[in-house]
Amino acid sequence: KDGIVVRGAKAHTTASPFANELIVLPTRAMAESDADYAVSFAIPVATPGLKLIAEVSSHPGSNRFDYPVTTDLKMVDTVTVFDDVFVPWDRVFLCGEWRYAGPLANTFVEFHRFTAASYKLPMCELFIGAAQLIAEYNGVANVTHVRDKIMELIAWTETTRGLLVAASMEHKVVPPGVAVPSITLTNIAKHHFARNYHAMVQNLQDIAGGLLVTAPFRKDWENEATRGYLDHYLGGVEGVSGMQRVRAMKLIRDIAASGFGGYQEILSIHAEGSLAAQRITILRDYDVKRCVDIVKSYLED
Repeated sequence: KDGIVVRGAKAHTTASPFANELIVLPTRAMAESDADYAVSFAIPVATPGLKLIAEVSSHPGSNRFDYPVTTDLKMVDTVTVFDDVFVPWDRVFLCGEWRYAGPLANTFVEFHRFTAASYKLPMCELFIGAAQLIAEYNGVANVTHVRDKIMELIAWTETTRGLLVAASMEHKVVPPGVAVPSITLTNIAKHHFARNYHAMVQNLQDIAGGLLVTAPFRKDWENEATRGYLDHYLGGVEGVSGMQRVRAMKLIRDIAASGFGGYQEILSIHAEGSLAAQRITILRDYDVKRCVDIVKSYLED
């Protein structure tokens, strides 16, 4: 044989249409009975038999009034089909060695969780800024419960950031000189963010108000017959026009009450492994025995 032939599918592969190469690897530990599925390899996306069936969660090429964030994004996931794809031996990393499937998957996911929690920080900062701006436009920036909600957004964001910094500082170096962030702190960071993301969305939606999902779209503002009413009746505090306020609402809708917003909520639950997977890793990696020994030391005669 000159290589292997792969047949099957991967349920979701993020950004694959923009890649030059696809890297395939196991996503869990395997038993001997799984040997046929214990494969890892890298192939060009133009490889014959490779099919990328895409789903777009953003609004590329739309307009910046209605979709101020996602009109410039191209968030694409695919169902990736391998229809008898030939992979030459020099591109194969694993072929039937099922014992290595678990270690390979775990090694990958620890780096993936670190980057995942890291790239969510800009989204968190967008939430904070949007919450503060719409609170000011709505005239409620000094209301106690609104300030509390913004404080919570800040606390969730900076706790995640602090955990990531600590994970970086407490790294270990493995051959051939690769720095690996703290597994425990990385998983706590990812768990903390994912566990609280839906609450962050709720805080932002609460501060914004119902106009978040009922505000008219751009074409209504371009219509001379309706624009005057909208600017007059949908204005915010003194000095904030209806258009200013609605544009802020549209940004919040784009990130927290749209298909893209729902996509981000699902990502926080399922991407980079579930919350349960992170809890298992934290319990497995943390030195609980050291803490038990501390307690026992106080119980000695």
